[in-house]
This record gives sequence, C-alpha cells and structure tokens, in this order.
Amino acid sequence: MTYLLLVLGLFLLFIGGDWLVAGSVAVARRLKVSPLLIGLTLVGFGTSTPELAASLIAIREGVDGIAVGNVVGSNIANILLVLGVAALLNPVHVKGKSFRRDAAFLVFSTLVLVGAASFGTIGHLLGAVMVGALIFYVIYSYKTEKEISEEKEKTVPLINSLCRTIAGIFLTLFGAKLLVDNSVALAHTWGISEAVIGLTIVAVGTSLPELATSIMSALKKHNDVAFGNVIGSNIYNSLFILGATALFMPVQIPEGIWIDMLIMIFVTALMIVIAFAFKKYTRWMGALFLILYALHIAYLGGLL
Repeated sequence: MTYLLLVLGLFLLFIGGDWLVAGSVAVARRLKVSPLLIGLTLVGFGTSTPELAASLIAIREGVDGIAVGNVVGSNIANILLVLGVAALLNPVHVKGKSFRRDAAFLVFSTLVLVGAASFGTIGHLLGAVMVGALIFYVIYSYKTEKEISEEKEKTVPLINSLCRTIAGIFLTLFGAKLLVDNSVALAHTWGISEAVIGLTIVAVGTSLPELATSIMSALKKHNDVAFGNVIGSNIYNSLFILGATALFMPVQIPEGIWIDMLIMIFVTALMIVIAFAFKKYTRWMGALFLILYALHIAYLGGLL
C-alpha cells in the first residue's frame, strides 16, 4: 500500500504542477505580462511549489533531512536531469544578456544557500533574508525586462485559468503530503536516511513539473523557456523553499548533506561554464548530463 500511495503522490504532484503552471501562464498572458517575467515568477514559482509543499510538510513532521535534501537534490536534478533531457531532445540555446543577469543571481542564490546552511540551523532571520533576496530579484528582473507579451489566450476565460491554478495548488499540496509520508515510511523500512530519500525519490518527484515543462518546451522548440525554467526554479529552490520554510519553523541542516551541497555547486558551475563557452547545450551535452545524474543516483544508492 505504501508503494501505491507513493506513486499516487508522485502522480498528483505531476498533474497538480502541470495545472498550476498552465493556469498561471494563461492568467499572465491575458494580463499581458512579460514572457520573461512569466518564467521568473509564475512558471518558476509554479514548478517549485511541489518542493515548497514537500519541505513545509517535512519540517512540520520533524523530518528536516527530507526538506533540505529535497532542495539540494531538486537543484541537481533540474540541471542534470531536466536540462539534460531537454538538450537531448533538442539543442538548448542560451540568450546572452538575460543569461548574464540570471546566472549571476543563480550563483548568488547558491552561495546564500550554502552560507545559510553553514550555520547548522536556518532560523527565522536567515529565512527572512533569503526570501527578501528573492523578492529583490523578482523586482529587479521586472524593472530590467522591457519586453511585453503580445500572445493572448483566445479561448480560455480568465476565471477558468484562475480555477485551474487553484486546483493545481490543491493537487500539489495533497500529492506532496502523500509523497513525504510514504517516503519516510520507505526510509524506515529500507534503513535509508531521510536525507538520501529527500535527495532521490522526493527530489525527482518534485522536479517532475520542471521536467514536464522542459520536455514540452523542447518538443515545441521553445528552448529558452526550458532553460529559463531550470534557472528560475533553482533560484526559487535555493532562496524561497528553505527561506519560507524557516519563517514558520527553524530548519536543521543534516550533517550528511555537505557532499551533496558540493555536487550541487559543481553542476551549477558546469552549467554556467558551458553556457558561456558554447552558448548552447547540444545533444551530446544533454547525454553527458544524464550520465552524470545516473552516476549521482548510483552513488546515493551505494552502488559506487
């Protein structure tokens, strides 16, 4: 029964995240919001909602390892798995000016996450600083983005889009609840630490909305959306997920998370270096990312 509920939780996360993103983007387009702002706010926040829900529930139930592992694991999965799959399907091109701004803030957000974690506990004050940094980023992005979307929803009324967004939120929260509860049960059954479960099952599960968005973007050849989704989601994960969680309750950092923190820093640096050096992610780069992710999972599973 535990396995069935785990699969159900993953399924609801995927469907809920998909509805949330689709509804949010439809609302934004009808309001003529900038496409970049959609990616940085509604899409980035929407696809990161499962991580937030899973982390909040994990902290409330006293399993901090899953909350922290979920954020770090999701950031690794977004780069190696999500971007890897997108690049394998269709080469992902990088837009220079926008990337320089967002890459700089991605580095900043990653360093803030690592710095906050070095205290051993992320308290209310640190949480407020992290959330404040994200708010600054969103405002700054809005002010520096001049492009206005001319794309409009032709058939979907605004109220329908809002209802779909709300339904997506509820499905995501319920799916996160099932996922965390049954992940903890599996951790106890298999004798695996909660941090490892958070870095694998929960991280991959909560990255499904990013994966689905990137796959659809790649198939439709909107690769800038796929890439922006990864950047935006990782910034949200680093600053908002643990930051917002810490506003409700202090987050304890598990000791065994630091190796994975270093892996997260490495893959983030790898993604940025490739973007600056080659201006795109080719299919062979996507394959390399997926191989690295497979090795990462094998390491976590004790196979390496």
